[in-house]
Amino acid sequence: MRAKKRLGQHFLHDPGVIRRLIDAIRPQPTDIVAEIGSGPGALTAPLVERLERLHVVEIDRDLAASLPTRVAHPERLVVHEADALRFDFGALAAGPRTLRVVGNLPYNISTPLLFHLLGFGAVLKDLHVMLQREVVDRMTAAPGGKEYGRLTIMLALWAKSEALFDVGPGAFTPPPKVWSTVVRLTPHTSPPFPIADHDRYAKLVAHLFSMRRKTLGRSLKGQLTPAQITATGIDPMRRPETLAPSDFALLSSLL
Repeated sequence: MRAKKRLGQHFLHDPGVIRRLIDAIRPQPTDIVAEIGSGPGALTAPLVERLERLHVVEIDRDLAASLPTRVAHPERLVVHEADALRFDFGALAAGPRTLRVVGNLPYNISTPLLFHLLGFGAVLKDLHVMLQREVVDRMTAAPGGKEYGRLTIMLALWAKSEALFDVGPGAFTPPPKVWSTVVRLTPHTSPPFPIADHDRYAKLVAHLFSMRRKTLGRSLKGQLTPAQITATGIDPMRRPETLAPSDFALLSSLL
């Protein structure tokens, strides 16, 4: 099967990487697992061997049609020919924290797809996905670094992100121009910090990181006074990239 550039396809083929992925996921027979973007089935085949049922969401009609012929137990496979960005993952779950998601996510839609998946956070147990290494660096960054930003803070509200291992371009066909990283996301069972309004939080994060080099006092002029910022315990001379996610929640509660 040839990869289609318009779909951002890079097919994983390295047996060592596949083994490490399976070891990280540790699928149990009764787990409810959804794989995004099966490709020719390099990860699908070992997952089917270990699971009583595997759901696959594949947008490519040719790949979706041929996939059952590429696994040893096609009767355990449920193929959903669909766009993962619009797919209702909640419909696969048996209840809270019961759905596990795995896959090699297309780089061109990785960020919106992550947030689409986390919209089903109540039913997600975990996600094991492969992303561009630069994206995972931003997901797992600590305050103060250049990678720390809007993506880090918005994901911190929903899940814990843990980088597991890097994967070189040669593990794929065709090889991408960048390195990849496998990351585990575990949705929070309860909010990690109090937040009054999610939309207000998101707008504040977007606003502050649109001018990340400015101090809070300058960025929030006309919205919050330096005295109001100081009252939260935050110095108005600090820059957004030095704040913890909980600090953004504190500031958003005043808006």
